[in-house]
Amino acid sequence: MNSFRAVSRIALRVKPTRALLAPRRNYAEAAGPADKIRLSLALPHQTIYKASDVIQVNIPAESGDMGILANHVPSIEQLRPGVIDIIEEGAGSKQFFLSGGFAVVQPDSQLSINAVEAFPLEDFSPEAVRAQIAEAQRIANGSGTEQDIVEAKVELEVLETLQAALK
Repeated sequence: MNSFRAVSRIALRVKPTRALLAPRRNYAEAAGPADKIRLSLALPHQTIYKASDVIQVNIPAESGDMGILANHVPSIEQLRPGVIDIIEEGAGSKQFFLSGGFAVVQPDSQLSINAVEAFPLEDFSPEAVRAQIAEAQRIANGSGTEQDIVEAKVELEVLETLQAALK
């Protein structure tokens, strides 16, 4: 018998100790009114938003839209194109549009969002987005090389998501 099988059989017989199991969370441990999220929204070349008084962050995760509060279960989420809504204490909310990325929730109420591109939502003009959609549709419908067509289809997906966010 090889050593891996022997170790795995022994491991199956041993009752796991509490220290080896992941910490359990219950609804009673939800964030209280004084708990805040420390948030960092970073691009490869700069950090565009950093705050420690955030109440909630809504993200467009690949698995579905998520709201993150203080004391959220630690996780890593892949982000799809969409709007990140940051709700600060007393300051209302800030919205950024990003083309994708990752969100990492740490156990100490720290949230790091890393994206290739992210811009404040108010920086976009609905008219300019419509014009870009028309151009991308023209290319996606066959007026370019195969690579141009594929890139235009990806661009269309992002632009249509942005257009929906601007409404």
